[in-house]
Amino acid sequence: MRLYVGNDWAEEHHDIALLDEEGRLLATGRLPEGVAGITRLHELIGKHSSGAEQPPQVVVGIETDRGPWVQALLAAGYLVYAVNPMSVARYRERHVTSGAKSDPGDARVLADLVRTDAHRHRPIAGDTELAEAIKVLARSHQSLCWMRGQQANQLRSTLREFYPAALAAFDDLTHPDALAVLAIAPTPARGRRLTRTQITAALRRGGRRRYLVQRTEDIHTSLRSEQLEQPPLVADAFGASVAALVGVLSASIQATTTLEQELEASFGRHPAAELIRSQPGLGAVLGARVLAEFGDDPTRYADAKARKNYAGTSPITKASGKSHVVLARYKTNKRLRDALRQQAFCALSTSPGARAFYDAHRAAGDGHDKALRALANRLVGVLHGCLKHHTPYDEHTAWAHRTTTVDPAAA
Repeated sequence: MRLYVGNDWAEEHHDIALLDEEGRLLATGRLPEGVAGITRLHELIGKHSSGAEQPPQVVVGIETDRGPWVQALLAAGYLVYAVNPMSVARYRERHVTSGAKSDPGDARVLADLVRTDAHRHRPIAGDTELAEAIKVLARSHQSLCWMRGQQANQLRSTLREFYPAALAAFDDLTHPDALAVLAIAPTPARGRRLTRTQITAALRRGGRRRYLVQRTEDIHTSLRSEQLEQPPLVADAFGASVAALVGVLSASIQATTTLEQELEASFGRHPAAELIRSQPGLGAVLGARVLAEFGDDPTRYADAKARKNYAGTSPITKASGKSHVVLARYKTNKRLRDALRQQAFCALSTSPGARAFYDAHRAAGDGHDKALRALANRLVGVLHGCLKHHTPYDEHTAWAHRTTTVDPAAA
């Protein structure tokens, strides 16, 4: 016996629809978030399976794969499918042409979807607790890195408005040198008044220990160079903004560093850490991100193609009549895609086989992004084989069959 549960979730409540194997609606309801809601859900399922000889297999469709509610469903032994909201919307349109939509209606759609089309969707993987912890840390660290980039761009945009000498002095605004000097000289006027001694002291506070004299002289010269200026009151207002942005950026960098240490420590405890780090282009941070997004459930991917499809590195084909085009996937796990692209780029300088593969694609007319995406796709296949056979990466094994010729169309 099977029961099918559609769970349309929100922050404060969950709309539930319960169907039997024939698609008959057994119950609906709105449950509160938390222990009280999950208890009522168990009671509702128990009420409609009380006469069964064996406990029913409960299949749940929900539009998220994380959170305490989802973990409670998994802990109860339910088979949970995290369905992409776009798939739910398309499924709704198969049966409702009026455009009507409601939370209870979506719960019914989810229940019916997992009843008839569960084989076309992926159940939530049974990752280990350590892998889940690594995912939390990796995603938080990646978000902070993206946020740091946005903050640096905002600071650069502000400096361009009134303080071009600072941009001439510092190529990287996230560098300790830049943050230390801008903290004491957020305006052009204060920058010109800085002495060499003050600049050297700021650089020391930022952590610089080498080439102090030369770096001090370069900064001193840049800050005293001629530049177009804003009126004093406007410049002071911009300076207050720069001081605030420098404070936020400094705190963000410190938080990222602390979180990175936690991430590396957790990743180092995982049994697959050394195997993943053996892959070209993967260090502790990128390796942790790749592990976090792929998960460590050994049954999750049927083969290398399934892993590539999930990674979003394998191309898709659109064919209709005489039209036939091969395109990159546009709906992917963006965090995993970013990590794999960085891995492929780093592998160019560490793996001769990866370099030859990339060069062959460029010679065939592919652009940089397309060639890099093909390399990432190939590296995902290599990683899958290593994980499947519990074997570290070997350059000869990975690329020996491609050393003579590399056919870009076969990638």
